[in-house]
Amino acid sequence: MHYKNFTLDPFQEEAINAIDKNYSVVVSAPTGSGKTLIADFIIEKHKDDPVRIIYTAPIKALSNQKYKDFSKEYGADKIGLMTGDMVINPNAKILIMTTEIYRNMAISKDDDLKDIAYVIFDEIHYINDVERGYVWEESVIYSNEKVRFLCLSATIPNAQEFSNWIQAIKKHPVKTITSTKRSVPLEHWFYDYELGIATLEKIKEAKEVPSYRKVMGGRKKERERVPLPNHIELIKELGKDKLPCLFFHFSQHACQQKAQELARRNFFPRNSKIVEIMARKLSEAPSEVHKLASLRILKETLPQGIGFHHAGLLPVVKELVEDLFTQGLINVLYVTETFAVGINMPTKTVCFDSLRKFDGFNFRNLNSKEYFQIAGRAGRRGIDKIGYVVSMIYRPSFNYHEVKHITSKDVDPIKSQFKLSVNTVLNLIEQNTPEEIEYILRLSFFSYQKFGTKYDQVPTGVLLSRYTSIVRKLEKYQYVAEGKLTSKGHFAAKIFADEIAIGEIFATDFVENLDEYQILLLIGSLVYEGRENDQFKKVPANEQLSMVKKKISKNDYLGMEKKFLMIPQINSLILPLYEGKSFFDLLEMSTWLEGDLIRFLAQILDRIGQIKKASNDYRLVQKMNNCKGYVEKTLEGIYVV
Repeated sequence: MHYKNFTLDPFQEEAINAIDKNYSVVVSAPTGSGKTLIADFIIEKHKDDPVRIIYTAPIKALSNQKYKDFSKEYGADKIGLMTGDMVINPNAKILIMTTEIYRNMAISKDDDLKDIAYVIFDEIHYINDVERGYVWEESVIYSNEKVRFLCLSATIPNAQEFSNWIQAIKKHPVKTITSTKRSVPLEHWFYDYELGIATLEKIKEAKEVPSYRKVMGGRKKERERVPLPNHIELIKELGKDKLPCLFFHFSQHACQQKAQELARRNFFPRNSKIVEIMARKLSEAPSEVHKLASLRILKETLPQGIGFHHAGLLPVVKELVEDLFTQGLINVLYVTETFAVGINMPTKTVCFDSLRKFDGFNFRNLNSKEYFQIAGRAGRRGIDKIGYVVSMIYRPSFNYHEVKHITSKDVDPIKSQFKLSVNTVLNLIEQNTPEEIEYILRLSFFSYQKFGTKYDQVPTGVLLSRYTSIVRKLEKYQYVAEGKLTSKGHFAAKIFADEIAIGEIFATDFVENLDEYQILLLIGSLVYEGRENDQFKKVPANEQLSMVKKKISKNDYLGMEKKFLMIPQINSLILPLYEGKSFFDLLEMSTWLEGDLIRFLAQILDRIGQIKKASNDYRLVQKMNNCKGYVEKTLEGIYVV
């Protein structure tokens, strides 16, 4: 079978045949095998009928990339984009959005979800994510019964179980399609400080050989010093024939540092073409961009074809690096994990600085799914016969069996991360009877994984324990009364994070005497995601700040909200923003990278949008519009909103 000048692989043909029968389809196939072609078929199939297609992605960067790709392919007039802070052409035939946005629309039965033929879930294995996995689960549960799904993932060992769950709760056929064949096979290697690039077994043997000090009876307490494996030596050993290389590190600052270290060894000659592209790309950017530390480093490294890419960069700088990589002008690119999700930029070799990462709580080993998601970038279809994956090994912490488990095969099944949120409970109460709520809660993948086809027999006490706990809390703060939503409850049902805190501020008279500066302070404190090393320059306290803190302390709920303890620090950013300072002035106020500041401001815009949609008070809506204006002014020329 041929489609779009491609001879389809059997798994693609099987998926297309199932879609022709109006089935839902779960596709598990290696990265780079052409899963997106199946999504293209759905769009092509429905291009002339009145129904719409929704394409969801796990991160905003992938949503933006798909918007650009689809706009080129089908015409910008047919494509819409919805992320928390950005809405473009929302009535378009094909609507691209983050999965969170789709879930929020599905649970609130948004009118914009009428006449949807298919919802495409890219990277569906995110259902495994401890923090966000419930979003994918609820997206399936709350979708209209007429909707069909295309679920795409690199590898799902228990894909059939996942399909069975969808079929059980949605009552329509679901086809499971798996392919294990990569178009470019991978070789998995490891790098040791002494052996260089070697097999895992060779490193195991070397570690088991007694050291000279042990043989000669050295002091027990005296530790043998084992050097860290060196990324520069690894690049040197790879040689030019195994480049380009994506070098994954889980620290933004380390990516920049290592690119600079490699560039100072003068491995690669300067390329005048890169310099020309840089000058052209940055010519229209604000002059202050050139003063950023990240760009100063890139100006040093990029002419040699050495770069870095992470979420802390300005969009224009990320685009520059991506353009150079796409044109084959980058030799080595140090990247964080976000580069492995969806962004279609394969390479010849993938290197891991470490097989451990900090997950926000502690350091842990990668699981096999994370490893193969990243490793899958190696090997360019139609260019390379083999893709290479090299992981750096530090002998003192090396555990042969752990590393072998991670790197041999993706064996980790997807597991339900279902957890009820306040928003979910509010919407369940608003739209359903108690009997219907109990039925809906039985539909979770968690219930199915625990009880199989008897998912409808989950003990009521187990099923409703968290639900009942949240309802009690909502009743205590008067969001629910006598089994129905109060006015505060109806407001909070349209809020998707910090529902009660935002309700206490914006659905009561709490907000009445607050000005835009104070409102931005409160929202900024709620969206701030604290990190241990964050530092802020102090700005003088003022009467408005003191008034806000006083009001918070008098409110039963807000007074217990720990996020508001950060108000003095957040003021370091909000006060200059309110005073009309530039984006670059705000950057000077903290240790954040520019992308971190963009994310913070974009999150504020997202909450402003939710509050506007939830409120019927025109005075509050006007205040929120004013707040939005302050943020947009700061982002002008930096970030399109």
